[in-house]
Amino acid sequence: MSTPEQHTLTKVVVIGGGYAGTLAANHLRLRADIDITVLNPRPEFVERVRLHQFAAGTREATVDYGTLLGDGVRLVVDSAARIDTTTRTVRLASGRALDYDYAIYAVGSTGAIPSSVPGAAEFAFGIAEFEAAQRLRARLEELPLEAPITVVGGGLTGIETAAELAEQGRAVTLVCGRALAPSFGAPARRAMATWLSRHRVEVLEDDVVDEVRPDTVVLTEGGVRASALTIWAGGFGVPRLAAASGLRTDALGRLLTDETLTSVDDDRIVATGDAAAPSGRPLRMSCYAAGPLGAQAADTVLSRIAGTEPAVISLAFSGACVSLGRSAAIRQVARKDDTAVNLYVGGRMGAAIKELTCNFAVKRIRREARRPGSLIWVKGGPRPGQPYGAELPNR
Repeated sequence: MSTPEQHTLTKVVVIGGGYAGTLAANHLRLRADIDITVLNPRPEFVERVRLHQFAAGTREATVDYGTLLGDGVRLVVDSAARIDTTTRTVRLASGRALDYDYAIYAVGSTGAIPSSVPGAAEFAFGIAEFEAAQRLRARLEELPLEAPITVVGGGLTGIETAAELAEQGRAVTLVCGRALAPSFGAPARRAMATWLSRHRVEVLEDDVVDEVRPDTVVLTEGGVRASALTIWAGGFGVPRLAAASGLRTDALGRLLTDETLTSVDDDRIVATGDAAAPSGRPLRMSCYAAGPLGAQAADTVLSRIAGTEPAVISLAFSGACVSLGRSAAIRQVARKDDTAVNLYVGGRMGAAIKELTCNFAVKRIRREARRPGSLIWVKGGPRPGQPYGAELPNR
């Protein structure tokens, strides 16, 4: 039988246990009268920033939730099939349902292998999700070292994957589609190209994969090339849960919200991380943004419970990191609007910064589990369509 105290608890279901969702759940513990449930399809936390390492066999990429979630946060291992906003329940794939007073939509992003490219869905391997990385790792273990590998995508995921495999002595071609690392400045891109060339990665800029076959790829400019393994790292999608639940989304499927991360359709649903589109102007999908966005979403829920007005987004990027194997990386410096400047840190120092950044992503979740509210970030003026202000750990 329920006690009177239990009836006073506000139920919050966090849909998704990634970087944003896990931190949001821990941050909600600022109030003791909240019943917090994290819903996640996997029993372990996945460090997505390390999936290229996991696929290459150089590092594992999962963490026990028992070390990340604060006391009182309950983990339910299942998938959300639909959010019923009328009854305030999350319908699960198992047939069960979770009641909520507020839901934090933190479903993250997924890999996107386009159906428009013949053979890609059948023969290419993804890398953006844990299960895809598991399949890729198993295939790499079967593959001779000299077998030709094609990595599709000149963004950070594609570059990190190509570099990780090239450092092992594998024969890698990187098909960029357009420019190599287009979001980086020219000096950083030159340094990156030099490292890839030194490690015998053939970089094809301004070329596109038109078809994927079991042992070849067909390129727009380069004809047919041998490819014993094709890895697709050409972009991200998002789960379709919001649209399936009758909530408005942007063209990619991210939940449309206002600047407090509240759904434009239902003020009991707050979005965070890669699957949020505040004012239809989403922030760059990144682990960097996930932590402060998770805290922001939790603060919005806390404000609504308290009957106060939630704050608007106040966040910026200061740059981005891309690893080049285990001993080098590029740390690109950027302005507050996330545009690159002609300044970067490379080599071993860049690798140290990259590793520090990856470790911090998990450490800040653990810190929030021990001390809710332990993260702050610098705030600025109204968001002009791009984020601003740098996140700082509370010392």
